[in-house]
Amino acid sequence: MINTTNPYEKIPVKVFNNQRCASVWIAGEIAQIIKQKQAQQLPCVLGLATGSTPIQVYKELVRLHKEEGLSFQNVITFNLDEYFPIPKESLHSYYHFMHENLFNHVDIQKENIHIPDGTLIREQIEDFCQYYENLILEKGGLDFQLLGIGSTGHIGFNEPGSSVNSKTRLITLDRKTRADASSSFYGIENVPKYAITMGIGTILQAKKIIIAAFTEGKQKIASTVIEGQLSSQYPATFLQNHKNALFVLERASAQGLTRYQAPWLLEAQGLKGELQIKYDLSTAKKGVIWLSQKVGKPILRLQQEDYEDNGLLELITQVGQGNCGIVNLTVFKELSQIITGWPAGGRPDKLPESYFTQKKAISKQKIIIFSPHPDDDVICMGGTMKKLTNQGHEVHVVYMVSGNLAVFDFDALRFADVLKETSKMIGGSGEEFYEKVKKQIKDKKPGEVDGPDLAYVKTIIRRTEARSAALCTGVEEQNIHFLDLPFYETGKSQKKPLGEEDKKIVKDIILKIQPEYIYAAGDLTDPHGTHRVCLESILAVLPQVKEQLPNLTTLLYRGAWQEWELDKVTMAVPLSPDELYEKRIAIFKHQSQKDRPMFPGSDSREFWQRSEARNKETARLFTNLGFVNYEALECFVSLDVLLVLGEL
Repeated sequence: MINTTNPYEKIPVKVFNNQRCASVWIAGEIAQIIKQKQAQQLPCVLGLATGSTPIQVYKELVRLHKEEGLSFQNVITFNLDEYFPIPKESLHSYYHFMHENLFNHVDIQKENIHIPDGTLIREQIEDFCQYYENLILEKGGLDFQLLGIGSTGHIGFNEPGSSVNSKTRLITLDRKTRADASSSFYGIENVPKYAITMGIGTILQAKKIIIAAFTEGKQKIASTVIEGQLSSQYPATFLQNHKNALFVLERASAQGLTRYQAPWLLEAQGLKGELQIKYDLSTAKKGVIWLSQKVGKPILRLQQEDYEDNGLLELITQVGQGNCGIVNLTVFKELSQIITGWPAGGRPDKLPESYFTQKKAISKQKIIIFSPHPDDDVICMGGTMKKLTNQGHEVHVVYMVSGNLAVFDFDALRFADVLKETSKMIGGSGEEFYEKVKKQIKDKKPGEVDGPDLAYVKTIIRRTEARSAALCTGVEEQNIHFLDLPFYETGKSQKKPLGEEDKKIVKDIILKIQPEYIYAAGDLTDPHGTHRVCLESILAVLPQVKEQLPNLTTLLYRGAWQEWELDKVTMAVPLSPDELYEKRIAIFKHQSQKDRPMFPGSDSREFWQRSEARNKETARLFTNLGFVNYEALECFVSLDVLLVLGEL
């Protein structure tokens, strides 16, 4: 754990190695407050949050109750918010969320649970909100408030523009907030347009506040709130004025802070301690890239005063023996070496002309591309896939989950209709199957789990699309594999924990293929966390296969939801305009995700548009650093690099 105060951070910050460690610590803080109040024979009044952020906190509180005897008999809870209108029994209600994740598993008294009521008629809401405010005060005020943070900087459902003095009220939800929630509701059209929320003024009256932000997706908003100016456009910034607020991050969500982006600025002010910098090649790359972007100069044109004016004089001293030209050239050469059109090696470069006449690599490699969902492979590295197959490597694509949740019902019905019409010609029970699917769609309420036939059709849709896209990149059909990992198959957005069966399936496919290279998704901000669990399954088994595969190289890709920072990139594969277009065609094979995907996240662009924009932006960044003006670049990071940096 890192706990450092610096002048850039306007809210105290604690950074943990991962979400699990952070959640356990937060749960420990809550438990300590509960015990203190118990010792004083007083009630403990907790303000609680919902969403993905506090789930592991609640899991640890349940463990403390069951294994260590933590009692909730004296606990009174007030939840931040609730959708409106929404039935309590809805899978998407916060009433259901809190009972499923906490209240049903501890000894809290039912009368001490308070959650805004999403079943009220509209005329009752104003009186209810005043009652909620009065009840909090009657119970002695909030001893502790747990918060998450939305992508717009909202806390509770206090959207941008909310007043610092606002109280509990009905609020219209921002479209971006609804888009962020659409993955749980299976489409933005199913997300309620309103919510009842505690106000910012109510939250700020809590005696102690912990706000948590986890995963790479919260990196930007966390740094904005912690280091930016106080503004109603980012409601969480009002916490800067609270006397006992704390921001809890994991390393992934903390990377946008100055202490990680430009730690030399802190060192230049004499703030060392745990942030003391080791000036090596890794730091030189990070510092020189940052400096080049900050002053707007290519690397080889950076001058001594650029380093001196931006806190990097020590870098010149320790890496360049006092000569900025040495630093510039060292970093430029290092970055030059990561750009390659031969992503698995084997470039035939004995004679200049052989590069153009011999398309195949001189050494054939076995390669596994692990794709969490059926389209992540082509979205993130479709151009590299095409290069690998063109160069003669044996490329296997392994699709880890079915992805059936991301198919609309109308697409499934259309597919079943095709089967029905086809069966008329070839014989079979297509019409009966069609009627089953049609009935399961009709009987299903918004957000409910798909029936077995409907789920099967959606699985087949994703599977056939994935096969078509992989074939489009040159992968041979016998090298296309579907794992359907069990952790995913809940029919709901909330998945099961990673299990031993999942790990065994992943281990078996690796040992069966015996690859020299593994490509896996390091893009961990997908809405349901599937990418993260899939990567965990791979990381869990790699040590077990190391003895049989001692020369295995593992590279991680991104591109669907974010891109790698340039200083971490191990390999950058350039794409020509034609290659970028071929990649787009492969992505288009995923017709169920075209035009309007089920889970778009907060980005309204189609996946092919996001992917191309990121690849082109990476090329532009390299151009600005002084490199060739490529059309696009797909980037990869070695697993070993991330392990050394402590980011996995």
